[in-house]
Amino acid sequence: MSRLKQLIRGALLLEFVSAFILAMRFFFRPKVTLNYPFEKGPLSPRFRGEHALRRYASGEERCIACKLCEAICPAQAIVIEAEPRPDGSRRTTRYDIDMVKCIYCGLCQEACPVDAIVEGPNYEFATETREELYYDKEKLLANGDRWETEIAKNLEMDAPYR
Repeated sequence: MSRLKQLIRGALLLEFVSAFILAMRFFFRPKVTLNYPFEKGPLSPRFRGEHALRRYASGEERCIACKLCEAICPAQAIVIEAEPRPDGSRRTTRYDIDMVKCIYCGLCQEACPVDAIVEGPNYEFATETREELYYDKEKLLANGDRWETEIAKNLEMDAPYR
């Protein structure tokens, strides 16, 4: 019985030493994790984050009220109301997205013929209430103005694959 106990103790000691050596090998390597709020990892140009409505360089909004994004949205999260303007073109009077319903599929962005609605690079838009996740036209245009440089760069990088 004592010989068996010695063999078991030897095996356990060998396992402990090999595990300790393995742990020390990884202990001194550089860390692979990021210090998140201060360091952020790279994002793909195709990343789908917070929605934004874009404007032309002249300041006019791009949306032509074709309602393709509203029709293609599988979650029915987009509501658009439009009316004709005096010059004969159509523009939206109401453009709402219910981000609680949105599944971030990107179909609205793909359906838009003028790249008016896009999913931008912002993934930090947590809120305290559900009401803050109901985006109206003003908030969507503000997001587009805030992220326009990154959105334009990402669309340009993704253009060969569209």
